[in-house]
Parts: sequence; C-alpha cells; structure tokens
Amino acid sequence: MNQTRVFLIFAWLMVAILLWMEWGKFNAPAAAPAPLATTVAANQGSTVPTSAPAAQPGSTVPQAPAAAPAVTAAATPSTGQRVTITSDVLKLVLDGGSVLESELLHYPQDKRPGSPAVKLFNQDPAHYYVAESGWVPAGSTRVAPNHEKGFVPEAGTAFALANGSNEISAPFIWHGPDGVSIRRTYTLKRGEYAVQVRDEVVNAGSTPWQGAIYRQLTRNPPLVKRGMTNPESFSFNGATWYDGGYQRRKFDEDYVADGRVDWRGTGGWIAMLQHHFFTAWIPQAADHTTISLDEPKYATGPRPLIRDMADPLNVAPGQTVATTARLWVGPKLVNKIKAENVPGLHRAVDYSQFQIFDLIGQGLFWILAHLHALLGNWGWSIIGLVVLVKLALYPLSAAQYKSFAKMRKFQPRIQQLKERYGDDKQKFQVAMMELYKKEKINPMGGCLPILVQMPIFLSLYWVLVESVELRQAPWFAWIQDLTAQDPYFILPVLNMLVMWLTQKLTPAPGMDPMQQKMMQFMPLVFGVMMAFFPSGLVLYWVTNGALGLLQQWWMTKRHGEPATATATAKK
Repeated sequence: MNQTRVFLIFAWLMVAILLWMEWGKFNAPAAAPAPLATTVAANQGSTVPTSAPAAQPGSTVPQAPAAAPAVTAAATPSTGQRVTITSDVLKLVLDGGSVLESELLHYPQDKRPGSPAVKLFNQDPAHYYVAESGWVPAGSTRVAPNHEKGFVPEAGTAFALANGSNEISAPFIWHGPDGVSIRRTYTLKRGEYAVQVRDEVVNAGSTPWQGAIYRQLTRNPPLVKRGMTNPESFSFNGATWYDGGYQRRKFDEDYVADGRVDWRGTGGWIAMLQHHFFTAWIPQAADHTTISLDEPKYATGPRPLIRDMADPLNVAPGQTVATTARLWVGPKLVNKIKAENVPGLHRAVDYSQFQIFDLIGQGLFWILAHLHALLGNWGWSIIGLVVLVKLALYPLSAAQYKSFAKMRKFQPRIQQLKERYGDDKQKFQVAMMELYKKEKINPMGGCLPILVQMPIFLSLYWVLVESVELRQAPWFAWIQDLTAQDPYFILPVLNMLVMWLTQKLTPAPGMDPMQQKMMQFMPLVFGVMMAFFPSGLVLYWVTNGALGLLQQWWMTKRHGEPATATATAKK
C-alpha cells in the first residue's frame, strides 16, 4: 500500500490548489438595491451624485428629489488650478475637489538608481486613479461645490513641510450664493500616510443651507501580469469596505453585476487595494454614511468606483458646521494602519478573505516583525520564523517522521510481499494490511500532521506575499531583493536538492516503477516553478524543507533500522 506517498502528493497538490483558489475566489455579496443614480460631466472623467440620501428618522432635512440616470463621457484629466503639497513621505497634487496625483517618496518603483517613486493617484489615462470629495445640495439648497467645479486655492500653488515642522496644510475655498462658503483644508503630518481633509461650512446668509458630502475612489483597473509565479496575481486587486464586517469586490466583469451595495450606518470606510499599497476614505466614527459601488462607462472602458456619502447637514444662518475625514494614501504598513484605530482597517493587509488564514497570518507577521526588530534583516527573520514554527509543530512532525521511520524499517518485507503475489494486487493489499496490523504501523500517521500544518504554512506564504515591509528588502550576498526572483537560481537548486534527499528518506511501500519515475520528477518540477518565485518565498521553502529533512533523518536513525539489516534479519 502506498498511502503515505499518495498523501504526500496530495499535500503538495492541496497547497497549489488552495493558492489557486485564493487567487481566483473572492467575496460575492448578494445583490442589493441600486444606489443613488449618478451623472457625468462632459469635461471630467468621474461621476458626481445628483442627490443626497434621505435624512435619519426625526431629522428636519427633507429628502432630495430622485436623480437622473447615469450617462457616459470620455475621460479627461481635471483642468482646475492645481496645488502641490509635500511632506517627508508623500507628495500630492490637488485641485480642491480631487487628489489627482500622489507619490510615495520612500517607495521607488524598483531598485535601479534614480527610480521614480510609486504613484497611486494618477492622471495618466491608462492608469487613471483619483480620490474625490464634494457636496450635493439637499432640501431647498440650489447649489453646492463638487470635485468638478467649485473649490479654488486660497493662497499659493505649492506647500512643503518646513524643517522642524510636524504638519503642513493646503486651504481651498468655495463661495456660494446667499453668503454661504465652504473652506476645505488638506493637512499632511510628518511621517504619516493619512491625510486629514476638513470641510467647514460657514453660513453668513439669512436662509438655511443644506447639503451632503460624498467621498469616492475611482480608477481604471490595474493591468496585472497573471501567473502562478507572480505575487501580484495572488494579491487582491479591488474595492473593499467595512460595514461592521470586512467586504471586498475584485475588479472584473462582475464588479457591479454582483450587487451595487447600499449599506447605511456608522463606523464604515471605503478603500481600493492593490499589491503592497492601498487608498481609503475614513469618515469620523459617528458619521452616518451610505456606501455604494458603481462602474460608469467611458470611452476608455468601465471604471470601478466606490462611494461613501454622509447624511445631509442643515446649517442655519450664522452657524458654522465642520466635517472631517481621513484619506489614506500609502503602503500596507501594519503598525501605522493599527495606529489609525479604525475598526477593520487592518484587513487592508489582506492575507486572505478567509478569517482563519487572516488570523494566523496576523500572528505570524507579529512574530516576523519582532524577529526583524531583533535581527535587523528580513531574510534572517524569515529563517527565524520558520525555525520557530518548526519548533512549535515539533510534536506533530515528530509523529509524522516516526511513522515514516517505521514504514521504512519494514519496506524490505513489503517488497517481499509484492514479489510473492506478483500481479495479484488485491492479495498484496490484504497481506500488507495484515503486516501493518501485526507490527502496529499506522500508514496514515505520516499524513495527518501534514494536513494539520498546511493552514499555518499557507498563511505564512500569504504573509510573505502581502507584506510591504519585505518589498525590495535585501538578505545577503546575491539576494538583494526578497521580492524578486533569485538572479542565479541558487535557492531553487537547493530546493530541488532538499526535495530529492527527502524523497530518498521517505518510504514508498508498494509503489510500482511507473509511479516511482513520476515521483522522481517532482523535485525538478518544483525546482523549475520556484525559479520564478520571489526569493523570499523560495528561502522560506528551502529553510522549511531543510529543517524537515534534518528532522526526518534524525527520526529515521532513531526509530528505524537500516533497510539491509532488516531484510537480513527476516530471511
């Protein structure tokens, strides 16, 4: 019987299948009522809501009339007056209603000298991506500023963080009829990726002013090179939101076909995620907002959009009302995201849509980060993490290798049974099971520990794929970027060697010659595949395999007998 080898193959294939499932299977929320209708201005490449949501029960703010249906327009960049604001980590280009461009100054696109910084928001039509915020009128209010028209800079077109200063602000203003004005201020803080956006409505007129603020993210879906060896293929690309639970919708043909969403409540936020980076609008926790998805059509194709709209504000004459939100523009840095103290925002570091893998991944990264604080190198931290995981799982793996050792001990006798019964496989299986029963060998004993360990190792894989902290991080010698493939294929060759030696130590009772030949190709297949994986992931596999090989060798020496000696003793 060759259950052990079959289950080893099964375990390897299950890892590959689960990785494939993680890449292609995402949440698909049930269809919901259609959101507020939107219109598109002819000179802009985005949508503007034409009505405010209904007020909360008991409010005196009337509901706005129904909106017109959506229309299409060609996407052209904003032509408003632009202001550049720069901190030590961010450079933003604004026009008052939109964040048009953003550069992450500490994150070059690649490791080449002089490489430009990573850009998230972008006006390039092929990579169009903006964050927008504006107001829609409610009740008797006739006009309100939006991201297409209204806000103008109060002073200057460039603002930079001064030496010794901890924050820098860029103010914009909108003057409406009847003495109403709205002052919007973007504030960057030193070392922070969360931009504070504050709107202050001043009603110096004689009649009430009513309006609702909306905030939205829209982009052309990024072009991702698909492939089992490309980490970006596995990292989630799409819109996410929080409605008391973490929800997500990937960029594809089902973006709105699976439901446009129409959630209303407090404590929600919206975001768009990609590999290593994300953007998010985070309203104040007490704000009542409505979250919806849309995908307006343009000459360049459909453009996914996610919107958060607050309940209308009623600003009486002589009154001033302010509303504030945060706009995250940056990397998926675990510590900084947690420092924002926003429920569910840590899920932007998307280890998995499955809660169990996400929880395990968070724990593994916590250990990895502490190892990095101690060792100062992410490569050695990966090795240290694998060592700790191996130690924690030692009882399971010890049982696994002990079972392997006992089966290897009786392999000569199994071979004798195979020769005795020839092509009568049924009698051979019965005789082998009798031998296992007599010698108290559990052929499944080596397989169950593998299945138990798989969620941990799969979660660790996702941690290494998703963690921006490892991006472009060196190990030593020839590995200068743990997120790039090994330039000299040394680690993949080591992985092949480890797998081949492991095969030599792993018993294969009852395996026919054809199966043996197929198994001999497994190290080569995995070695070729690993040649295109990021070196940090291959380092993890090599370390894990080498420690497993060492443990298996020791358990075989301790609990087994040399095959030749066993065969001689039984003659």
